[in-house]
Amino acid sequence: MGVKVTKFVTAVEAVQAIRSGDEIVLANFCAEPRYLPEAVMDRAHELQGCRMFHLTPFGPFQTKYLEPGMEKHVRCALPFCGRRKSVRQLIKEGRADFYPLSFANYPELLRTGDFKTDVFMLAVSPPNRDGYCSLGVSVDYAWACFERPARLVIAEINPYMPVTYGRSFIHMSDIDYAVEVDCPIFELEQFEITDVEKRIGENVASIVEDGSTVQIGLGAVSEAAINFLHEKKDLGIHSEMVPEGLRPLVESGVINNSKKSIHKGKIVCTFHGGTKKLYDWLDHNPIVEMQPVDYVNNPQVIAQNYKMVAINAALQVDLFGNIYSDVLGLEDQYSGSGGQLDFVLGCAISRDAKLVTTLPSATRGGKYSRIVAHPTLTDNPLAPQMPLVTRYNADHVVTEFGVAKLRGRSNIDRASALIKIAHPDFRGQLEVQAKKLGLL
Repeated sequence: MGVKVTKFVTAVEAVQAIRSGDEIVLANFCAEPRYLPEAVMDRAHELQGCRMFHLTPFGPFQTKYLEPGMEKHVRCALPFCGRRKSVRQLIKEGRADFYPLSFANYPELLRTGDFKTDVFMLAVSPPNRDGYCSLGVSVDYAWACFERPARLVIAEINPYMPVTYGRSFIHMSDIDYAVEVDCPIFELEQFEITDVEKRIGENVASIVEDGSTVQIGLGAVSEAAINFLHEKKDLGIHSEMVPEGLRPLVESGVINNSKKSIHKGKIVCTFHGGTKKLYDWLDHNPIVEMQPVDYVNNPQVIAQNYKMVAINAALQVDLFGNIYSDVLGLEDQYSGSGGQLDFVLGCAISRDAKLVTTLPSATRGGKYSRIVAHPTLTDNPLAPQMPLVTRYNADHVVTEFGVAKLRGRSNIDRASALIKIAHPDFRGQLEVQAKKLGLL
């Protein structure tokens, strides 16, 4: 048999190969193709019973999911909403399939599970002289799609996609249809860090020891810690992604990965989201090693890292130590587990890890406390009701008012520590509720 020949076509031509009943996977996050998903939705009414899998959607195609009856043609399927109103609404209405899985388990779903990966659509760098393209900013679950294998691989060849190293290369012969594009890949919007987030960042930095291997979750509340690590020494990174602010710490030598117990000298990660400055820095950067998410987020791999510090944000924490991170109320799927649960489990089986949960002490505007006695005892109508992390795995909780260390402490000591870092406006009420629950 000869080598498969890639066909160069337009996005509209490429999606004509999609059939009714096909299950389509989009590359993750900022590696989402620019034109292919839109082309699929433009011909959606010609199709029946298709599903499209992705995490946080970026392109305008997502609004077309909301058209009446679209779920009969192309139905949304995802394990992480990324606060996108369009897909959150679909889930509320029962018009989308939400998978309650942690990030490390996405590849197994696509490789052998319920979602059968007929078509994989992605964006890659142009081929090098040997015909290899880089997966760029999204390796995570891509290999599961190649390994099943997908019936069709459709790729946008984009010169704006940085070339990253690690398990990040596919050959042109792996691509059935190639669409040449020339436009920037998606960027992650950046926001100014608030005073509250700065104080949280300072408090997080106070518990990060020199030589630690750090994971930083997505979002300003957890990423704020980066700004206060400049006095640290010999930090390493083993994380799902490299946040925008990490680059200066590498350039100054604070992050040198010299103390890491595995992948010494390398930043290990699985995807990226940021601005062109980050992508330019990632391009052909040998210090960054991309690996599939079922390796990077494997709790047994995480636990091997020396002095692992996992920093992730939450929406709410109760006085028992339960952590709520992904659902508002009972029905608004705000985000998903992502990799938070993977790092919770990795830290739980490690000898020297620290699990750090960050959150502002109050909701925006200060109306409700984010530290609650229990979700049933707050007036907040959007108070999350389902914990992502149970009290048995809770460790450090950080607000702008300090750090509460929960691991190894009794219910009474936990409640007392959490009340001390709650917003002062709510501490009295929390004390009254805690006494009624026998927690003080």
